[in-house]
Amino acid sequence: MSEAPAIVATDVSRTYELDGVSVPALRGVSFTVEADDYVAIVGTSGSGKSTLMHLLGGLDRPTGGTLVIGGRDVATLSPPEMARLRNETIGFVFQSFHLLSRTTARDNVALPLVYRGIGRRERRARAAAMLERVGLAHRMDHRPNQMSGGEQQRVAIARALVTGPSVLLADEPTGNLDSTTGQSVLALLESLNDEGVAIVLVTHDREVAARAHRQIVMRDGLIVSPAPVTGEEGAA
Repeated sequence: MSEAPAIVATDVSRTYELDGVSVPALRGVSFTVEADDYVAIVGTSGSGKSTLMHLLGGLDRPTGGTLVIGGRDVATLSPPEMARLRNETIGFVFQSFHLLSRTTARDNVALPLVYRGIGRRERRARAAAMLERVGLAHRMDHRPNQMSGGEQQRVAIARALVTGPSVLLADEPTGNLDSTTGQSVLALLESLNDEGVAIVLVTHDREVAARAHRQIVMRDGLIVSPAPVTGEEGAA
């Protein structure tokens, strides 16, 4: 593959100190997310998948090992550089949407561009274009309480994409949606992946995970069942 990988994790560990006791959340995981990959991370509560997602999103740093995101070793980045990496390289989608309740869909989507120093007119134009991309051009002046759960999640996806990230991290993106709406959100993620956005999705739902190109199964802070890399789905 000619494009550099979106994420490369090598023997990544994360240990927390709680009341003087070391608690290992990740015990040394290694995997690669290619630039056009679609990966589902699955596992029970306490398996380490949420800790891993925080690391992949640049919200935390590994205790050990090497984590390279967008070609940058996170261990070498200052806090401002880390913030820039999050803003420019990574898009986040959460189970609970995390939209500003008194703000229109367009202004919710435009919010990440404020941190880029982009002017209001340009922010609103980009946000409108992104809402059109996710099928919500007709809802851009509505507030979250005027939209369905599926529409709110689409706004959240548009907000995640407006900065042009190379990887989209989705944490239980269908968890608060009914099955039909959840299927439409997954179809949107798949179409974005077809357009070249790498998708890393955390889920408890095996049916949701099965739609990804491959699955990484976690247990007790370890990867216990990595699926084949993209293009080798038939491998053992």
